Amino acid sequence: MNNSEKILKMLSGFIEAGILTSNDLKKEILTSLKFKKEDLVNKLDLVKREELLVLKKIIEKQQKDINSLKRNKKTRGAKKS
Repeated sequence: MNNSEKILKMLSGFIEAGILTSNDLKKEILTSLKFKKEDLVNKLDLVKREELLVLKKIIEKQQKDINSLKRNKKTRGAKKS
């Protein structure tokens, strides 16, 4: 069942249940769309921008440490020769 069929089925259900005013219909549609949006966001497993920036800084620091260790290893290897 595609989205347009779901919406039409939902609207017909509202009409059958006696929801005839446009304000009530608007509220029901907005609530339904809000829940669908929240469900989609939860499925995508999104993170906040602040969390992403913190992780980027941690990765940059770790990369600097790795590069420093590699340089130290090369200089030690050269001294042994």
